[in-house]
Amino acid sequence: MKEQLTVLMETYEKHVIGQSHNLKLLLSSILTGGHVLLEGVPGTGKTKMVRTLARLLGGEFKRIQFTPDLLPSDITGSMIYNMKSGSFETIKGPIFTNVLLADEINRTPAKTQAALLEAMEEKQSTIQGDTYLLPNPFFVVATQNPVEFEGTYPLPEAQQDRFLFKLHIDFPAFEEELLVLKQRVDHDESMEEINPVLTVEAFLGISKEIQQVKISDAVYEYMMSIVRKTRDSEAIRYGASTRASIAMAQAAKAWAYLSDRDYVTPDDVKIVARPALRHRLIVAPRMELEGVTHDEIIQDIVGSISVPR
Repeated sequence: MKEQLTVLMETYEKHVIGQSHNLKLLLSSILTGGHVLLEGVPGTGKTKMVRTLARLLGGEFKRIQFTPDLLPSDITGSMIYNMKSGSFETIKGPIFTNVLLADEINRTPAKTQAALLEAMEEKQSTIQGDTYLLPNPFFVVATQNPVEFEGTYPLPEAQQDRFLFKLHIDFPAFEEELLVLKQRVDHDESMEEINPVLTVEAFLGISKEIQQVKISDAVYEYMMSIVRKTRDSEAIRYGASTRASIAMAQAAKAWAYLSDRDYVTPDDVKIVARPALRHRLIVAPRMELEGVTHDEIIQDIVGSISVPR
């Protein structure tokens, strides 16, 4: 199965250029059943990144464009009256899929954003009082732009905490962006031309193998020390929750597995610390005024913790 993952990553990097690190983090998240919040300016390939991964995994993909007038039932589904049969029928919404792209999630009010909460946490959805299990695997990738804040509805902290990672998508390097330009103009291809590398069954098998990756007591203590340090730091108003430490452990296991190891090292923890913590911290007001970023604070905290040997 690891050979299939190697082929998947090579194919993924061929179609989505200049984002190798984020692609591996995105794959790490879906392999552990987590969800991802992508933040980047328009036109940086966020949608293509998600559609391509869904295609390579052989899973069903659906996209929802979040707008101010979007209703919760537009996501979860509703019941309608069938005049022919004389009874009500349940129409399942786009949330019933393997990979769901919630595009510009901060464009819709909190009531509609909350429709994702049960699905992301419980892997189920309730329609008119009846509960339905979502497909397995079920993976949400939400996008938001760091610009144009007028007319947006910032995600509440409770919902941000349900994302395993928050990834920053930046512009690629000059040579990589030039390659993207040539590829897009000269060899424009549709998603149908990208062949699946995995089946859903193979994907679920890999997820079970990742659960067997070992974490030593020393590495567990290292992760816990980082999380608890966020609660004591004067630079942070509110630190990370227990869910953050669980997220770091799960993500570190997946990263180790993708690095062809059956055990987690402190370096794995360092790699996943920023994407796993940056959306779970509330920075102290004075640090915001000084322009200090979440990533800089996390980097200082990780650097201050002794690395186990």
